[in-house]
Amino acid sequence: MVTPTETRPLPAWAPRAGYWCEASAHTPGARTIWLNSHPANSPRTALRWLRSRVQDVTDQLDRPYAQPGHHWLTDEAEHERARTTLAHGETYVLTLHDDTTRYVLSARPTGGTR
Repeated sequence: MVTPTETRPLPAWAPRAGYWCEASAHTPGARTIWLNSHPANSPRTALRWLRSRVQDVTDQLDRPYAQPGHHWLTDEAEHERARTTLAHGETYVLTLHDDTTRYVLSARPTGGTR
């Protein structure tokens, strides 16, 4: 399921041109756990990073909760929408969840994009 979400400010050391990708987990009690982040030079490389992280998350979920992630991994139309969203200077967010945790994976422009 793709849903909008609030993203945290970019770290001071993040590149000012390109895209910033992040993965975080949100647990009960409003605890946020940062999982990973990555700079990307293009919408295509941002999507490549998102695919890798979605695979990592779905590998750890029970089958019923992993299904939306497995579907997203093969949904070429959604991947094209993600690339277009990023190319137009907007943030792309994918949210996966299980019983207790919400996983938020996002990519967003950092400034001057190519």
